[in-house]
Amino acid sequence: MLFLQKKIFLIPVLGLFVFSSCDSLFKEKTEKEPLARVGETFLYKEDIASFITNDMSEQDSILFVTNYINNWASKQLLLSKSKINLPEEKLKEYDLLVDDYRSDLYTRAYVEALVLQSQDTAITTSQLREYYEKEKENFKLNEKLVQLRFVGLPGQFLDKNQVIEKIKGWEETDKSYLDSIAVQFKKIHFNDSIWVSVTRVMEEIPPLTPLNEEKYLKKSQFFELQDSIGVYLGMVTDVLEINSTAPFDYISPDIRQLILNRRRLNHIRKLETEIIDEAIQKNEFEVYGKDE
Repeated sequence: MLFLQKKIFLIPVLGLFVFSSCDSLFKEKTEKEPLARVGETFLYKEDIASFITNDMSEQDSILFVTNYINNWASKQLLLSKSKINLPEEKLKEYDLLVDDYRSDLYTRAYVEALVLQSQDTAITTSQLREYYEKEKENFKLNEKLVQLRFVGLPGQFLDKNQVIEKIKGWEETDKSYLDSIAVQFKKIHFNDSIWVSVTRVMEEIPPLTPLNEEKYLKKSQFFELQDSIGVYLGMVTDVLEINSTAPFDYISPDIRQLILNRRRLNHIRKLETEIIDEAIQKNEFEVYGKDE
């Protein structure tokens, strides 16, 4: 009897020791430090740690954490109330939407990763040109384009007349001269073979506005404009109006993106087909009730 009593006494003590040891052993790995609780939902310190940056002062950190906790609590309380007060049909509808959104996020990320791994992004100039010639009628300008050269001079620039002469002449000697004194200019654009939108030109030359650009941005037009910053001298070499066919050089970056998008869509369709075919072959996908 005494033996049995000792035996009965030792088992719970041993069990207590084992469970206490296990508890202390795993406590550091599993226990998280809570910051706040709403019902049975907890906000833990590790959930917010990544938002606290080294450049925050202690006061800023405290303020940020306080606001974060209050916003989190507000959302949790509203969520809890909504689950109680919204009709059951609405809750089911929203749950389905959430599930669909979650699935879309996962599958989209996975598909994009596969596409990036295997998509061919090399596009030759001849491919771009071929696409351009085929779709040329669809590439209409919705904004006026110009080719021009211009400089921005400080207000007190002494040699303005000579710069005007060189910009108008544009012989090799004129270009060399302007290049040699380019460090004195506030702004410079000598590549008059590229097409530039009027919006971009007005950003670079503030005295040009939608009200006066028609006057100054005409083919073979020289202009001189001034504001509080300085003087702008420019020579327009060519103009393309709205609804003109976009020039190849101007539109080629867009064509490249169009081709890549088309390849991407074709690749995704092919990928989806291959995934379904593979699942059918492995007997992982089956449709019931189809007529033979």
